[in-house]
Amino acid sequence: MSSLYHRVSRALQGIATASLIAASCIGSAQAQTAQQVLRVTAIPDESPTELARKFAPLGKYLEKELGVKVEWTPVTDYAAAVEALANKKVELAWFGGFTFVQASVRSGGKIVPLVQREEDEKFRSVFITDAKSGIHKLEDLKGKTLSFGSASSTSGHLMPRSFLLAAKINPDTDLKRISFSGAHDATVAAVASGKVDAGALNISVWEKLVAEKKVDTGALKVFFTTPPYYDYNWSVHADLPAATKEKLKAAFLKLSPSTPEGKEILELQRATKFVPTQPENYAGIKAAAENAGLLK
Repeated sequence: MSSLYHRVSRALQGIATASLIAASCIGSAQAQTAQQVLRVTAIPDESPTELARKFAPLGKYLEKELGVKVEWTPVTDYAAAVEALANKKVELAWFGGFTFVQASVRSGGKIVPLVQREEDEKFRSVFITDAKSGIHKLEDLKGKTLSFGSASSTSGHLMPRSFLLAAKINPDTDLKRISFSGAHDATVAAVASGKVDAGALNISVWEKLVAEKKVDTGALKVFFTTPPYYDYNWSVHADLPAATKEKLKAAFLKLSPSTPEGKEILELQRATKFVPTQPENYAGIKAAAENAGLLK
């Protein structure tokens, strides 16, 4: 009886051990599978179709360089992009300087900026208006209507607001009305349609629309261009494995206009090349946001 008991007991123990090993293997396999996907998002500073079009070649390139599947994860607004990376719902995010600062604050300093375009070291915003509006300088905006982009946009709100304040113009009290279009191209449309007297947007989108002849420069004009400041970057969460961070950074830095693939990606990203960046580059953005009372 005792011998039979021990044999059954050993058999049950063996089954239990095998089950634990199987469960462990399944869990390991699931974890490995999860690590084989890189989820990417971006602040919606342009239309969803334009963002997806710009990302497609870059996504394929990153898949090849990292050896993982890359998934585009669109978001509805700037705040959703911040929350997505802060809560690790995505691994890589395209932020403006202000949204990077917001994400850094939201995550307790856990957001790491990897690279930025060379152009982002000296980025600028433009103020536009109807060519016949009579608006020629920032001071002429007093008593007028103005559209910013998103409330969380660096180049479409924070920095234009900062330069208005520096010119002794308080948008909330000196202008007849301010509104938020949600995206740079929407700001141009608002000015072109006469919904507002003027608009502020990033210079890169303005130049792209002009180059594509989607703007009638005889009807719309730039009347003020801001001084330069740091802006966009590609950021990751600090908890992303160090090896993955380095592979991502290397992949971006390797992009060159001398190859057909690199040329296509850089042109879509409106970049000459990508360069390393660091949190300290955005100290000025953070100070501007605090001074304007926009950082909570």
